[in-house]
Amino acid sequence: MKRGKKPKWQIKIAKERMKILYDLAKDEIKKGNLKRSQRYIELMRRIGLRYNVRIPRKIKRSFCKNCNALLIPGKTARVRLDSKRKIRIVKCLICQKIYRYPYTKRKEK
Repeated sequence: MKRGKKPKWQIKIAKERMKILYDLAKDEIKKGNLKRSQRYIELMRRIGLRYNVRIPRKIKRSFCKNCNALLIPGKTARVRLDSKRKIRIVKCLICQKIYRYPYTKRKEK
């Protein structure tokens, strides 16, 4: 084991806990409890930092890094597409932070 690296069993448990916390945050936002949802996201991020576990891109882009709120279109976020610059603009309606993500045209199968 390298110095500073956690054992694999600890990393596995950390990933499981992060997934559970994300699911709990989604359930709380459906119930309308924003503060508790933000707390679950905060704990999820803290576990990821402590155990050096990367949060998947899909999950990482679904919450605000500034206020830890889940970004749900129409409820806590406004989503716009800029077809000229090929970017998706997501604005958090709680803290007014703006995120810009590139997108490409989906390939038809």
